[in-house]
Amino acid sequence: MREISPTQNWILITIVLAASGVIYDLMFYSNQTPIIGAIFALFIGMPILAFERKVLFRALYRRIQKLPTFAFIITELLIYEILMSIGFACAGLLLWWLGMVKPASLLDLVIMPFEVFLYALAVCTMLIFVLRVRELLGREVFLSMLISRYRNPVKEERVFLFIDLVDSTAFAEKHGDLRAQQLLSSLFATFAEPVRRHKGLINDYVGDAAIITWPLARGVRDARCVRCIFDILADIDANAAGWRKNYGQVPKLRVALHGGEIITAEIGVDHHKISYFGDTVNTTARLEALCRSLNRSVLISTELARRMEFPDDISCEDLGTHAVKGRGQALGVMALSSRAVTVLNTPAVILHG
Repeated sequence: MREISPTQNWILITIVLAASGVIYDLMFYSNQTPIIGAIFALFIGMPILAFERKVLFRALYRRIQKLPTFAFIITELLIYEILMSIGFACAGLLLWWLGMVKPASLLDLVIMPFEVFLYALAVCTMLIFVLRVRELLGREVFLSMLISRYRNPVKEERVFLFIDLVDSTAFAEKHGDLRAQQLLSSLFATFAEPVRRHKGLINDYVGDAAIITWPLARGVRDARCVRCIFDILADIDANAAGWRKNYGQVPKLRVALHGGEIITAEIGVDHHKISYFGDTVNTTARLEALCRSLNRSVLISTELARRMEFPDDISCEDLGTHAVKGRGQALGVMALSSRAVTVLNTPAVILHG
């Protein structure tokens, strides 16, 4: 599937918003230049979308997210009203200054008519809904389901990254299941930005583990799948003080990377999901289990490692071949570490601050 950059994504959103303004003008003001409607739509809609995408007033958005659902909805509507009114007034004054509109009164330019508010709110709500669903499912899964790409099983090559939290059971026994879940939620939230930055997809959360995947060509390009791992580890290391303050410890991870041919299919009836089947997925899980016996925190199959060029700050240690449960052939294994991170020889891991 073709990659879309953040810039291209915003360009597409801009075109959709501008088109909605043109459509409104054609429907209600056929004698008006369509570009006027496009400008109004952009000034009204872009601030709302920027707010929803946490580009504008990020701290405020995080604060209202903590409100009860009803209070959250009311607060968002008030913020929408304020942002749309400001955007409408700015667009009106700009067009008046450029001589593109000549209203009977300046108040007509700075006070948004109610019908315009309703139309703009409907368009923005629809766009936000689509973006939210896409965010919930992941862009790749959203588009695949939209076009029914995997309605019939498809053979393809993918990279899989398994990340497991070390000693999560011991933490739960000591602090309780609720506290353990809070730790996992914070940890999984830490994964989101590096995965997004490196064009990956968080496929699933299984207990205290996360499964991340890329189409193989995308994952090995610029060693994205490897960079993603060490960006996550670096982020945890950089916020070590916060982890200790909130949870009494810094998360330690076991990580495995492998890639190859798999079968991808959309499954389910009431609840649809895109799932991956084949030896590659099982081997990645077994490779993650080898981290404990080999006393390493980040392992990669030799087969996948040979398909990419590692960054200069990543060192690679060949650990030879090892038998993997459920696999007929031995698997070549390599350990990865960052030259910027201290490696400790302790039984469970080993990359942390």
